[in-house]
Amino acid sequence: MELRLEKETALIEAILYLEADPLDEGALSRISALSREVVKLALEALENRYAQEDSGVELSRIGGGVMISPKKEYWDNLKERYGKKNESKFSKAALETLSIIAYSQPITRSEVEAIRGVQADTMIRLLLDKGLIRETGKKDVPGKPLQYGTTREFLKFFRLETIADLPKLNEKESDRFELDGQS
Repeated sequence: MELRLEKETALIEAILYLEADPLDEGALSRISALSREVVKLALEALENRYAQEDSGVELSRIGGGVMISPKKEYWDNLKERYGKKNESKFSKAALETLSIIAYSQPITRSEVEAIRGVQADTMIRLLLDKGLIRETGKKDVPGKPLQYGTTREFLKFFRLETIADLPKLNEKESDRFELDGQS
């Protein structure tokens, strides 16, 4: 017996269309007043619909949530006009600091500086202000320095479902992100 969930699927689609951030099934259930099972079936129906060749969008799973976004195959054509306006405003230093944090988290400011070889205060402040990193706690060493890690906004910005989806580093690149004396 096939369930007919056209209206429920349309409601979930409308919610995803209106939301700027990814929503998990629980949030979709609360917003729509539909059961989690119905939400799950509606998401499957949308995935099937968007998988068709005549659809320019897809469901993207980002940071444990779901959102509607352009299909990856069209992004090169769209990003100049619709991409993040501040994407190109990140300096090489900011991107380097962000990548060190992403691949080495949780990590302290002094550990970032040891890897980069220069002060990181300004870059860390910038990345905190942009919401791409956050304080994740304090390291259990004398002085209890703050540790930093990436945020859900980071995942959204780089279109990743989880941090595990970051590109794998080769051995040389991996060595670059390690502090001397650590493995």
